[in-house]
Amino acid sequence: MRGVQFDFRPRLRHRRQPHRRQAGQHRSGRRARGRREAGQGEGGKPVCTYTRVEPQPPAGSPLWGGHQPGDKGAVFIAECDDTQTARPVWIADGAAPAPGVPAIDPETVAHQAIDQTRLDGPKVASPRAGRPYLLGLPVWMWVEPSESTYGPTTATATAGGVTVSATATVTSVAWSMGDGSTVTCAGPGTPYYPARGTSPSPDCGHRYTKLARPLGQPYRGTATSTWTVAWQVVGGTGETGTFTETRQTPFTVDVHEMQAVGTS
Repeated sequence: MRGVQFDFRPRLRHRRQPHRRQAGQHRSGRRARGRREAGQGEGGKPVCTYTRVEPQPPAGSPLWGGHQPGDKGAVFIAECDDTQTARPVWIADGAAPAPGVPAIDPETVAHQAIDQTRLDGPKVASPRAGRPYLLGLPVWMWVEPSESTYGPTTATATAGGVTVSATATVTSVAWSMGDGSTVTCAGPGTPYYPARGTSPSPDCGHRYTKLARPLGQPYRGTATSTWTVAWQVVGGTGETGTFTETRQTPFTVDVHEMQAVGTS
């Protein structure tokens, strides 16, 4: 919503089949930042998406609903799965929504918490660009873990009286090797040292059986990390849940044939 005008006239939306979120349910794929459409909640009650307006409206804007920027609260945009409109809502810090405002979905607050963190793609340590690899011999893949590339990283957010703590950790890295194969590794991989010789990686490796085309070009691959976010409501019901996000990093592998050396 940054740098745009807000239009709250009724508008049509694509509706999805209602679903019931349960603790431990995963939701893969990357989402639009700061926004999530939710399904139907328990008991058939509508579940709403609350998106904090960034930047907040200027003083005097009707979006404040009679409040001002100095008040302890913020303007959100409420979108519910049982309506076809979006409307501005002012919610005080640490307070429950005003009468008539549907309850905050804690997973939406968890997404807002994770938006405060930095989730990067994997830092690929191997394969290394420009280093030759031999056809048929093992290629060891591994990444260098850090807080922003592997986790864990934790953040907390509050909206409408609901406080959620969310922790993101990489749970797998999928290596698309550029030759049509994909290797999924549960951990960061094991670093290679010369003393290991031609042994294969114990947990994250691959062998190329043909050269890249056109000849002389490297394979171009992608390492995709899956971040699993575990969230919990602080106090109150203590509701928990999970969702996933993905990040990618490209890499290249320069594969050569082993050249025989003749003797006389």
